[in-house]
Amino acid sequence: MSKPYELLKEHFGKLARLNHAVTFLQWDQLVMMPPGGNHSRSNSIAELSAMHHELLSSTYLAELLENCLQQECDDETRRSLFEMSRVHQQALCIPSDLVKAKSLAGSLCEHGWRKQRKDNDWDSFLLNFREVVNLSRQEAMARQSAASDRHKTPYDALLDLYCTGDSSELIEQIFVELKAELPGLVKQISESQTAETAVFHGPFSTSAQKKLNQKLMGYLGFNFNQGRLDESNHPFSTGDRGDHRITTRFRRSDFLDALQATAHETGHASYEAGLPSKWEGLPIGSSRNMCIHESQSLLFEKHLFLSKAFLSFFTKSIHEYLPQTSETSREHIWSACSQVRPSYIRVEADEVSYPLHVILRFEIESKLINGELEAADIPEAWDDSMTNYLGLSTKGNYTDGCLQDIHWTDGSFGYFPSYTLGAVNSAQLFAAIKRTHPNWNERLGQGDVTFVHDWLKDTIWSKASSMDSQEIIEQATGEGTNPAWFLAHLKERYINQE
Repeated sequence: MSKPYELLKEHFGKLARLNHAVTFLQWDQLVMMPPGGNHSRSNSIAELSAMHHELLSSTYLAELLENCLQQECDDETRRSLFEMSRVHQQALCIPSDLVKAKSLAGSLCEHGWRKQRKDNDWDSFLLNFREVVNLSRQEAMARQSAASDRHKTPYDALLDLYCTGDSSELIEQIFVELKAELPGLVKQISESQTAETAVFHGPFSTSAQKKLNQKLMGYLGFNFNQGRLDESNHPFSTGDRGDHRITTRFRRSDFLDALQATAHETGHASYEAGLPSKWEGLPIGSSRNMCIHESQSLLFEKHLFLSKAFLSFFTKSIHEYLPQTSETSREHIWSACSQVRPSYIRVEADEVSYPLHVILRFEIESKLINGELEAADIPEAWDDSMTNYLGLSTKGNYTDGCLQDIHWTDGSFGYFPSYTLGAVNSAQLFAAIKRTHPNWNERLGQGDVTFVHDWLKDTIWSKASSMDSQEIIEQATGEGTNPAWFLAHLKERYINQE
């Protein structure tokens, strides 16, 4: 292997270590840090982010890449260089001062959002959010200008950061197909279901729920020697190889919400833990994109935990850790998990109506970044879409409307579509797993998910970023992302009751 390539690996190792530091500073900021520490923490994260950007966009790195790209090398090294060049070019688009300003604005906006959402205070949120939008538009225009042959609009350039390899045309096509069927499915299924019976008799202590959630993580294959579970306002998964952090949100009146969130985040952590160690610290060794990432979390949540077989198996653990549920049958617990009702909150939405929440956000944020909508106009646009898609008005209700998500606070525009592409991918992947393992239902009924881990490691996790996203899906399932598998899954689960 050439010396320039070894120097490249060393350079990207430095970048990975900086990213490691930022990751855990951000985790602490969201989970453990006292409120008074926000100002200095935000400045520290912004400073490290700027240092990372400077290293990634440096002339030194550009010269090393140019040298290596002119040399003969094997296919794996060639792909590694391609991914290095891709992230380098993405960094060149944005000046360091913009990276630092965006990081700082995002930290301030997110910190204020925590209280402003509780207080239903859109006006105060808007004071910080306008600057986030302004800086995100600058970033989008810079990225589009640098790759105008690939990005038709500024929003497309931000979308590429999260859905790399999945074109806006593909996303729009999938959303059109889903919008054609989902409103009718939501209506059909919700009208056919009886009202949910109040079968839970809390309160359920947070400590007991945490133990129950840890039990679930263990069954799903989580290694507690290399990770932990904590609480936060918004469930998330983060960390680095050997140290995977999951957070969930506990409600004393409902234990199922935390279990589903924990299963979801365990899927994210499992993907990261399963990435190849031989490419650690290199772009080729990173997760492919968020559309693949979300497919892993949703596969764990919707197709493993919420399968009738596994949930039936896990019910004995629910009864053990939450004795108040001992008289609650497996059927009642599954019924409570499978209710379909239009709702205000995306993270609490059922899997039939959930994509409509995502499509709403996709339509708003694309207009916002492309300059077709201003930040102050979001509440009205949100109310219009919620009324049209789900029959619910959010007029004046910002807490349950446009203030409910954390993603926009730091300028993560383009992220939301990955949730629904992830749902589509997860159904398609699980259908392939079932074809490969005809006894899947029996094994899940015994609490055995090892065959799922093995299949995912072989077909998804081991690929990391050595292939494009659609190539990964196609080699795993025989075709590119196809919404028909997701729609078939919904009909099988909620209409055929299988």
